[in-house]
Amino acid sequence: MNQTARRVAITGIGAVSAFGVGAAALWSAIKRGDCGIAPIRGIPTDRLMVSTAAEVKDFDPLAHFDQRRLAMLDRVSQLALVAAREALAHCGRDAAGCRRAGVILGASLGQTTLDATYQSFYGEGAKRLPPMTVTRSMPSATTSHLSMEFGVRGPCFAIASACASASHAIGVAFHMVRSGMLDMAVTGGSDASIQPGFLKAWESLRVLSPDVCRPFSKDRSGLVIGEGAGILVLEPWEAACARGAVIHAELAGFGMSADAEDLMAPNAIGAAHAIRDALEDAGVAYDAVDYVNAHGTGTRLNDKTEVAALGKVFGAYLHRLPVSSSKSMFGHCLNAGGALEAIVTALSLRDGILPPTIGFREADPDCAIDCVPNRARPAALAIALSNSFAFGGLNSVLVLKQAA
Repeated sequence: MNQTARRVAITGIGAVSAFGVGAAALWSAIKRGDCGIAPIRGIPTDRLMVSTAAEVKDFDPLAHFDQRRLAMLDRVSQLALVAAREALAHCGRDAAGCRRAGVILGASLGQTTLDATYQSFYGEGAKRLPPMTVTRSMPSATTSHLSMEFGVRGPCFAIASACASASHAIGVAFHMVRSGMLDMAVTGGSDASIQPGFLKAWESLRVLSPDVCRPFSKDRSGLVIGEGAGILVLEPWEAACARGAVIHAELAGFGMSADAEDLMAPNAIGAAHAIRDALEDAGVAYDAVDYVNAHGTGTRLNDKTEVAALGKVFGAYLHRLPVSSSKSMFGHCLNAGGALEAIVTALSLRDGILPPTIGFREADPDCAIDCVPNRARPAALAIALSNSFAFGGLNSVLVLKQAA
């Protein structure tokens, strides 16, 4: 760890999830152990084999944007902007007034726009397509919209690493703030991929659960797609303290790695490398960790491999380490997942509460961990990890500390 590096504070959080708009709605549902997975309402499901997801229900775009602005925005950008407005409002700082401010997000395609465009062209024989199709759907569109809305003129870009994209974005933003390259970072990710064509493609992978997500349970049957957005504001610790900002948690370390083996099958060695590097980056011993917010998708191979990776790092200490999966409650939010899970981890540290893994029914010898089954519980928490392990073997791990 660079001993001259600045400490990094999380001063703003904003969320949109299956539990509604707002980080408070998300956190309240997590503490109750609510399930945001339900029958899909927003799209036709007659040609789908799987008809459940963790949708953002009753989201009215016109409550947040005028009609002219909506013409420019795919749903993925809408969700991100709403979450970012909350995060910046909570932060209490004007991003436009900070010369070294940046926006670093996980890259997300405008899937709603693309699906509608393909349906129009191939299904209905349209000869012309909407002129904003490219700019609504490009992977960096959301980053550009946040930059424009908040007047951020510093480094603004999107990072693509599948389901680890938001976590990688947060980690890169963290390093930029810690090094002095940025004095303020708006970071995280969003996803809005609950569309017929996209879900049909996921069905072909045979990893989707027919009902709910049961990570680490012996009878787990797969993942459930979710949607949403998570945005965090990062600042240098001393600057945040000097202006009296509310600090939710400290972001203390970041590790990343690649399995370099398989596009779909995860590898415990690669994931363990990322965990070790994150702990080293934070200057934290493995037995100082109090909680792990797992990637925990609910597929048989992923959960088994993640537990094996944790075992390589923590050894016998793993039997005393709570490890739970937020995806059991708000689904696998893909390019937003790492951001929403980082927010849950920060709030866990702030309030001293272990989020549950709901839907757990039977212990699996291959997943011999304390997964905080079905009910949240209080705990003294000082240090936590947030894991994100993506298709293609791209791994990202964040280390967070209780604000102190």
